[in-house]
Amino acid sequence: MVLLKKDSPKQRIGSVPPPFKLADLKAAIPASCFERSLLRSTLYLVVDLVIAFSIHYFLSGLPSLLPAPFSWLAWALYAVIQGSAFTALWVVAHEAGHQAYSKYGLVNDIVGFVVHTCLLVPYFSWKISHAHHHAKTSSMEHDEVFVPKEQKDVSDHPLLHTAPLRLLQVVVMLVFGWPWYLAFNVTAHKTPDFVSHYWPYCSLFSKKEQFLVILSDLGLVAWGLVLYKLVQMSSLSWMCLVYGIPMIVCNAWLVGITALHHTNKDVPHYGAKEWTWLRGALGTVDRDYGIWNVWHHHIGDTHVAHHLFSSMPHYHAQEATEAIKKVLGEYYLYDNTNILVAMWQNTLECFSVEEQDGIFWWRRSPLVSQAEKQK
Repeated sequence: MVLLKKDSPKQRIGSVPPPFKLADLKAAIPASCFERSLLRSTLYLVVDLVIAFSIHYFLSGLPSLLPAPFSWLAWALYAVIQGSAFTALWVVAHEAGHQAYSKYGLVNDIVGFVVHTCLLVPYFSWKISHAHHHAKTSSMEHDEVFVPKEQKDVSDHPLLHTAPLRLLQVVVMLVFGWPWYLAFNVTAHKTPDFVSHYWPYCSLFSKKEQFLVILSDLGLVAWGLVLYKLVQMSSLSWMCLVYGIPMIVCNAWLVGITALHHTNKDVPHYGAKEWTWLRGALGTVDRDYGIWNVWHHHIGDTHVAHHLFSSMPHYHAQEATEAIKKVLGEYYLYDNTNILVAMWQNTLECFSVEEQDGIFWWRRSPLVSQAEKQK
């Protein structure tokens, strides 16, 4: 196990092909870990729904009982808690998209479609692009999320590397990153055409998949009408407070978790000649999210196992992770840095990439070099 720390020397384990195969990893995992239980998965879904509705029922009325500014603080607390509850639901729908919810494909798609649509995600469109991500993880040419920019494509102008501007970049990424990704495919590999998860005729989708994209869009339109009716019954400001802002928190969780999985100074990306599926799948980092490890179904601290065996249910991922550690050895990447600290570190340490023999390693932001010169 490689424990990544701020003061540790830079690991270059990704520069060497792993001495094991996927079959070796699968053989180390108990067969029971691959069993999918419709009942058990549904119980997790029901619990998450009960939590979300309970938060709304018990907490949404609290701010009106408090004077300002305590009422606004209460709304902020509500948004954080409810946004986390929405994220838990998102993870269950994510499992459905991977066919990990049950062994019944139709059930998986119904659950994923309904839950993701209610969380403003075009389910089938995302399912398709997310499958591309799992198929081409860490590929500079074909990955779908957080593909780094090469040094030649970025500017080192000092004005772009002040601490406040870098912090603003993080905030903008967390708040707007998810809708921008869905609408414009930002952070994915470059394409010659306009790519959007809402546009069925772009290069992201095959002709056979176009109908599914349209179905995803229709689902969002239907949900939009439901929200419109709810606004008419209450008010736009109320809907923003109880649903809109918590959705922003949920989206920030999605972007932050994904970024921290696949961005670390010790995790390389690969060119076409060096990339293999296994090397790409190993290019992810498990992290400790504290109480959210449990609340978010261990999507953060078992993501290595998830990339290796994406149809495995989340409730078996911890056992599987412990099993594959013995085979992975130093190829297992784990970072116990506080996630907020890690996000800032990645902003400074992972600015652009430089190629070395077909492998792309992270290059530090000039802001780091400036700080070191001042010491």
